[in-house]
Amino acid sequence: MKIKKLFALSAAAIMTVTALAGCGNKKPDLAYIQDKGTMVIGYTIMEPLNYTDKSGEFVGFETEFATAVCEKLGVKPEFQLIDWDSKESELSSKTIDCVWNGLTITDERKANMSITNPYLDNRQVLVVKKDNVEKYTASLDGASIVVEAESAGDELAKSDSRFANATVTAVDAQATALMDVKAGTSDVAVIDYVMAVGSIHEGSDYADLEFIDLDFPAEQYGVAFRKGSNVTEEVNKIMDEMRADGTLEQIAEKYDLIDILIK
Repeated sequence: MKIKKLFALSAAAIMTVTALAGCGNKKPDLAYIQDKGTMVIGYTIMEPLNYTDKSGEFVGFETEFATAVCEKLGVKPEFQLIDWDSKESELSSKTIDCVWNGLTITDERKANMSITNPYLDNRQVLVVKKDNVEKYTASLDGASIVVEAESAGDELAKSDSRFANATVTAVDAQATALMDVKAGTSDVAVIDYVMAVGSIHEGSDYADLEFIDLDFPAEQYGVAFRKGSNVTEEVNKIMDEMRADGTLEQIAEKYDLIDILIK
């Protein structure tokens, strides 16, 4: 009987030590990313943040910003196209290491993810065909509205009374929303001011569209990491360094975002 009890106690002790060892082997996020040598960056196509230019090069404000931060962290950036609606599950499952793509900071997102200090101010605007500007500036009643699922535009369409008598459809990306308006599938797209500035201009694919700025509430962009991640504070420090040495300002100026850069 004593031998059996001793064996049982020994087995329990081994299991306890093993469990504790297992907990100790769980690396902090920064060490995990640096050990594998890459940071997998979740993004959607959004000019001027992350997009492929006419020469076939992957560029953008967020692209260059993330690449510069990765260099300071000693890792290589690996950009991975994601479904925006699934960003939090992809982050928690480690399919990606961060979301770096015009992510609006909200209390709900801060509760589920670790988000950096803000670096860009933003707001939502309406995109319509040029001959519809006057019509949809006056009222959105009866309009077919398209938004990116789980985006700030989606939240705005659900909460602002001006959308109460419109039909709202969610799609996978803001780029899809723009294409819907261009094709005439939808009347109005609700997208970021940042994307509107980058996409709608002479010589672009959307030169026949125009955006309406109704002065919707201001938003701020941040980079999202896993909840409790120790990478967030490290990126905040690097961001401060890039502000101080002018690097962040240079990137913002290159993509016409200097006016909304948080200095």
